[in-house]
Amino acid sequence: MQSSSRRAFLTGRRGAQTPWEAFCRGMRHAVEGSFFEFELPGSEHSARLIPKQAADVHHARKLCADHGVLFALDGVPQAARLDEQPVLWVEPGRDLGACRQLEAGSSKWFVQPGCLLGELEAAGLSQFSDMPCHISVAAWLADRTLCDWETGATAKSGIVHASVLLADGSSVSLGAFGEQNTKPLQGARLQRLIPALFQLAGGSDAQACRQSSRWPARYRLDALLPAPGQVVNLAHLLLGHGGDLGWVEWVVIDQRLAEPMGEQPYSERYTCRRADDCGVGLHASELDAGVKSMFDPTSQLPFPGQDL
Repeated sequence: MQSSSRRAFLTGRRGAQTPWEAFCRGMRHAVEGSFFEFELPGSEHSARLIPKQAADVHHARKLCADHGVLFALDGVPQAARLDEQPVLWVEPGRDLGACRQLEAGSSKWFVQPGCLLGELEAAGLSQFSDMPCHISVAAWLADRTLCDWETGATAKSGIVHASVLLADGSSVSLGAFGEQNTKPLQGARLQRLIPALFQLAGGSDAQACRQSSRWPARYRLDALLPAPGQVVNLAHLLLGHGGDLGWVEWVVIDQRLAEPMGEQPYSERYTCRRADDCGVGLHASELDAGVKSMFDPTSQLPFPGQDL
């Protein structure tokens, strides 16, 4: 039998892996999609994943958490500068681009994050006709300027249900929530998260932001403060989430409910200066910090300050 010292002499000793090297090695073994490293001058290590299946994203999230790598949605303008720690950019590619009716004749569509907005329009969802046809559903949902409906009017998005992978690895299902919805919250993570969000929505900071005609905070907590005649829908928390709150695995869009944002000029759409312009800067900051800490307490995802 060959001794360990003999094997080491013949094969050479392998130096200790850095956390980044261990991360990349784990990614190459765990995922079926395309994974490659690239270098950006003056920044930490970077890599990109184009998943082939949903499980690739779950593996990537865990490896990011294990090795101190930031998990970032690719294709979101607000996340353009993340250069202070190693980062994995996840691009929802064509293998996660399904778009189909839930059943024949239904107004509801099951949509994965890699589906393009142009494909939704071609399928008959006319509310996307004025949107950039080349961007993915994931990028649309993350973009605050493209999800800038009036305060309390998040139902106009047409989103009725969503599944999101949170930073801690929990997959949670979000949808309508209220007296007429008797389905209990599934899982301990969601049972803790949702009551905390409702408590935040009932506080003075949210009430101050609610007075603005356009929601001034980054995260759409007004999903829990709908306009009269509308019901609370937890999936609307993901509108304009910036890639900061989780990975959207799929959504269900009801084309009967969806409405375009209309002729609102881009100059009037969301910017991070809106809260200050409305006189609620401190209130909005407190809300954003609260929402972020509830969804991503260990900062596995980008911090919302990146879109300043």
